[in-house]
Amino acid sequence: QVQLVESGGGLVQPGGSLRLSCVASGMIFSRHFMGWYRQAPGKQRELVAGITSGGRTNYADSVKGRFTISRDNAKNTVYLQMNSLKPEDTAVYFCNGQYSTTYWGQGTQVTVSS
Repeated sequence: QVQLVESGGGLVQPGGSLRLSCVASGMIFSRHFMGWYRQAPGKQRELVAGITSGGRTNYADSVKGRFTISRDNAKNTVYLQMNSLKPEDTAVYFCNGQYSTTYWGQGTQVTVSS
């Protein structure tokens, strides 16, 4: 049974930082494309950042230069370092894994507010 478990969300002031983690189990993690998506109230879920099995990364334009995705295959974990956070980054952040099947985590809330 595949599980993706996110952690690291919370409340942060504008300009602050958070690091999200997603631990995967029940899958061959190193083979999977891993991504972070987010969904704000009333909006569609969108890809924030992704990393291929080979380590190639891509980012949404809105987070380029502020967010960094990375992976540790030995720990079956993907990270999202979020710096210079803005109120518009407020959303539920979901971990995603894709190979032959797509998997989702349960989500972690990130709120950016003063």
